Amino acid sequence: MEPDVVFNSRPHIERVALPGGQSCFIVDGALREPERLVAFAAARREAFRPVDFNAYPGILLPTPQVSVVLNEFFLQHMRRRFDARRVIHMHSRLALVTVPPRLLSARQALCHRDSIGLDPQHSIQASVLYLFEDAGMGGTSFYEATVPEPAVALLFHDASTLPGTVFAQKYGLAPGYMTDSNRYFTKVASVPAKWNRLIFYDGGLLHSGDIGAPEKLSDDPAAGRLTLNGFFTCRRGAA
Repeated sequence: MEPDVVFNSRPHIERVALPGGQSCFIVDGALREPERLVAFAAARREAFRPVDFNAYPGILLPTPQVSVVLNEFFLQHMRRRFDARRVIHMHSRLALVTVPPRLLSARQALCHRDSIGLDPQHSIQASVLYLFEDAGMGGTSFYEATVPEPAVALLFHDASTLPGTVFAQKYGLAPGYMTDSNRYFTKVASVPAKWNRLIFYDGGLLHSGDIGAPEKLSDDPAAGRLTLNGFFTCRRGAA
């Protein structure tokens, strides 16, 4: 059984302005007893599994019961802050970044969007709850493309299809976690990690985990970069 998760019913919400009128919203002290979720993850360490359906560089544990409570928090405090009229699908999972930089695939070494393949009538919002105390393990950064969109699309396509060495030679991008600007993307904002900090942002924004100290990564939920990641697919507001 998943633990009973209780969110702060009177959260203080801070807005971080992003380019293009976008925002990242920060809620500190999000859970009443965050250590219970960490203990749950640690007790189920062997149940975490590698990812085969997206480019997340680590292992995951689905949390369907926690999803219900997180969705309630989103509906009550966050939905109206986005272009989101009604949630049509939502899920969450506990996640641990574990892949060493030298083993990252090309697409894992890039920022990304969560909105690939999304129906234009829908929007997607994402959330990250940081469940580790060492802020040096990294927060979340946001990017803007510095090349035209067709070039971005080709870059992402090649990152998913070309062998890593061929991709690196073509684009001049060495394997490693993306933590700063490069010739294709400019880093426009970064939200530091903090124990029991919850952030929400538009999943259509280019973003990436800011893993500046990969030597600290661990597959132990009690010691590693444990997060609760949520995704909310919504109908857009009426035009």
